[in-house]
Amino acid sequence: MKLSCSRSTLLSGFQMIGSVISSRTPKEILKCAKLEVGDGKATLSGTDLEVSIRFDFEEVEVIVPGEILLSVHELVSILREANTDSVEIELKKDEQTDQDFILIQAGKSEFRLSVHDPSEFPSVETFNESHFFEIPIQSFREMIRRTVFATDPESTRYALGGVLFDVENDKLTLAATDGRRLALVESACSYQGDEAYQNNRPVIPAKAMTLIEKSLIADEGSIQIAIRANDVIVKSGRSTIFGRLVEGRFPKYRDVIPPEPIHNIDLEVGTFFAAVRQAQIVTDVETRGVDFIFSNGLLTLKSVAASVGESKVEIPIPFEGDDIVITFDVRYLADFLKTLDSAAHIRLQLIDSDSAAVLKTDDGYTYVIMPLSQAR
Repeated sequence: MKLSCSRSTLLSGFQMIGSVISSRTPKEILKCAKLEVGDGKATLSGTDLEVSIRFDFEEVEVIVPGEILLSVHELVSILREANTDSVEIELKKDEQTDQDFILIQAGKSEFRLSVHDPSEFPSVETFNESHFFEIPIQSFREMIRRTVFATDPESTRYALGGVLFDVENDKLTLAATDGRRLALVESACSYQGDEAYQNNRPVIPAKAMTLIEKSLIADEGSIQIAIRANDVIVKSGRSTIFGRLVEGRFPKYRDVIPPEPIHNIDLEVGTFFAAVRQAQIVTDVETRGVDFIFSNGLLTLKSVAASVGESKVEIPIPFEGDDIVITFDVRYLADFLKTLDSAAHIRLQLIDSDSAAVLKTDDGYTYVIMPLSQAR
């Protein structure tokens, strides 16, 4: 096997594969990517046995077709440090030892790497589905950004380790929760296929969703998503991503959203986020809570941390009525606000000091956050 390829294209592919593999896996072969070349194109694939990816590219000159396994860590390091436009990779045999090795040439630099048997590498699926959803790339990328941070991959309640994929008619809802906050976003979608979709409210693992987001490079076009009995397979441009669905039942997320609020407060994202970041400075591991004091025309954020000190931040707000004091973990507010444009406006909905707060945008994004005294 021998090929010549654009360094930047190859680096993009290996970096994508690198987001799948785990450096802590005891199986050395799972630290590798499989490179297959032939018919004027190349395919990189990687897997951790739960999530897999195929990355296709045609910016390649195939001199001798074939397949090899390459260590992702070493290849990313070589390609990142090389100062040449193209890289040549060749499978060769040492005439003295009769052992195969991989020769990588990047400009005036040469690297000789050991060989693994590509036949031992797990198979990685291709997208051959006839029933799938189509969603605009730009929309779906934004939906993932607005939900995946609220998952809890470490939870023993397994369904909290992924993002709910809930379709009703032509509306897709993605929802994620860790029991302390809920992120929910809606968008239009279309279904392709002659069999009706059975919505079993599948949960896609957070790792797969993060990988899908990274693969959505273009702003135009659509992503294709096929939900199967136990897994999901996604096609977007050059990338095909496979993931096993998370086991367990996702909470009844709409029941978490409080009823009609008593207060609707309009806030500019930039101003509110700046106040949150300032209040966050005077917190520590033991004291994450910040008091949010809503009084006539004013919001005051107060934090006290024994090992740090105290802070008080004030911003004017359109609020009238009796004072409300509610304590939040500001990290959860920061997670939400960083997904939004600083010039955008949100509605903060409150009932009282003990009830969950709801933050909404005008484009179908809802975020529910529990007060610290109520968080589970």
